[in-house]
Amino acid sequence: MRILLIEDDQQIASGIEAGLVQAGHKVHTVHDGVFAADQLKRDEHDLVILDLGLPGIDGMTLLNRYRTYNRITPVLILTARDDVHDRIRGLDAGADDYLVKPFALQELEARVRVLLRRLPGADTEPIRPDLRVGTLRLAGGEKRIFSDARALELSPREFAVLELLMQRHGRVVSKAQLQDHLATFTYPAGDGGDTVGDTAIEVYVHRVRRKIEACDAEIVPVRGFGYLLQARAG
Repeated sequence: MRILLIEDDQQIASGIEAGLVQAGHKVHTVHDGVFAADQLKRDEHDLVILDLGLPGIDGMTLLNRYRTYNRITPVLILTARDDVHDRIRGLDAGADDYLVKPFALQELEARVRVLLRRLPGADTEPIRPDLRVGTLRLAGGEKRIFSDARALELSPREFAVLELLMQRHGRVVSKAQLQDHLATFTYPAGDGGDTVGDTAIEVYVHRVRRKIEACDAEIVPVRGFGYLLQARAG
């Protein structure tokens, strides 16, 4: 599903985007009300996630404008405004749901699923998209990663680590984001599901780095920030 995420806090937006991409959605993120207005006018989306406190044009103004020409696409308001009058105003303006910050990513994802199930033909779970980074290929429907035609032998947690790095290739992924991804990943019975610490993350990343040594992509540690999957130099 195509989701437009309008959120000015880039750290919050990054976490939401990672979770929704992991769930199989295509996410376009904007951080400014002016750019958001252009996206809402120009492109079609299956769901809009809208923060109210935006620079340029505030979220409530965007919502009112959007509903003048689009009364179908569901809109989920995501905001720190928790007063009951703000909630009523947002719902009366045309929002389909209202979630107050701070929030659990799992709750946001659940609300997204509920809203998307209302769309025509949306009676099945989204499939993880196929991705390519050089000779690495993520077969989303199979939950396998290939190097050229060879399937990599990865444990469920190693797969989850490399999956997130591929989804965000070219961007730094923090240890906290990897921990969140591992916590929400669906594991076989008896394997994983518990919270992992920084040391465990380092171990899994090290194992994955060794298993993709023959590929034309590499995992580069970015000191103090996390890890980056990029094309191998030279």
